[in-house]
Amino acid sequence: MMRTQSFPDYSGGGILGLMQSIATACGSPNDAYPPLTMLPASQLARARHIVLMVVDGLGERTLRRHAGSPHLQQHLLGSLSSVFPSTTASAIPTFMTGLAPAQHGLTGWHMHLSEIEQTLAILPLLPRVGPPTLAPASLPDRLFNHPTLFESLDRECWVVTPQSIAHSPFNTWHARGAQIAAYSSLPDMFGQLAELLTSPRPRYIYAYFPDFDSLSHHFGTGSRQALQVLGQFDALFGRLIDSLRGSRSWLLVTADHGFIDSPSRRLVSLDDHPALAALLQRPLCGERRVSYCYVAPENRPSFESYVRRWLSRSVHLYDSRQLIAAGWFGPPPYHQRLAERIGDYTLVSKGNWTIRDRLPGERHYPMLGVHGGISDYEMRVPLSAVLI
Repeated sequence: MMRTQSFPDYSGGGILGLMQSIATACGSPNDAYPPLTMLPASQLARARHIVLMVVDGLGERTLRRHAGSPHLQQHLLGSLSSVFPSTTASAIPTFMTGLAPAQHGLTGWHMHLSEIEQTLAILPLLPRVGPPTLAPASLPDRLFNHPTLFESLDRECWVVTPQSIAHSPFNTWHARGAQIAAYSSLPDMFGQLAELLTSPRPRYIYAYFPDFDSLSHHFGTGSRQALQVLGQFDALFGRLIDSLRGSRSWLLVTADHGFIDSPSRRLVSLDDHPALAALLQRPLCGERRVSYCYVAPENRPSFESYVRRWLSRSVHLYDSRQLIAAGWFGPPPYHQRLAERIGDYTLVSKGNWTIRDRLPGERHYPMLGVHGGISDYEMRVPLSAVLI
């Protein structure tokens, strides 16, 4: 199955450019990146309030094909690129810091972190297998050294997020400089947004909605379950527009990444490739669509030969440092640990393939919908924008 490839745009055509436009419009002195071409800061600065709603997993292709999203489609401004890899673990930090992955250094769901010599799922800050030996609350100060976007803005900031993650160590650390509002349901999220937008003081509000992503993982990108919750979001978005006209607010809706469906027959399991697994220094890191491989120098010729002979149908093989040099993670300056966090090689899935290993005692999470790769389906996200 062929898919058009789409590479991350850090030059004014992606979510990084959107964050630069927002930052400048809200008084940040930081101007490290080109602003979003289709929505410059001068336009955003006309409003009293700016609201950025991130619908986790909403690809541009899905939105354009979904007849049940008339309000989002009516105000669709265009298409943005995600970051690389096109995944929540890398893109959400970009939304919350205004930095490219090259600077914030968060490179995927599973990351090997030499600071603590552990491989963690970075968002919950938990080890891949077994109970934690380090309390998640103790880790942000040890693992993160980047500023947040909210700390630099010259206005009151809010983070509106689900109760389940609102005060997690990761979210609390990345929300520094903002006040946190936890919501219990999608209507509650929109209710809290409506209340926050009645303030006479200028506000920047970041709101995160994860349910579309979780349903797409489980049921698929075009599933009834995923599209139903998207329709609910769209209806509430339309009501918010009607109820707050005249409030001088920009309402922006985008996503961290899109999705591609990958059936089980398109899975490469390292259980079926023990000779390859034996060449790895540690388990795969990253994502099912973008895997980082740590290989000892003496094993690298054998590793390259095996991948090219047996996996060329399903993955592209890259020297990880070449991806840094090519700008996949963003422009320099680079995070001091970026190179070590992406291993020696990166396997980027072709078509709708995925690759996975499985550790003893690790739970199996079947996924029909996946993301992280460089197909248009995963990399291109919509931007709907309306000034009310």
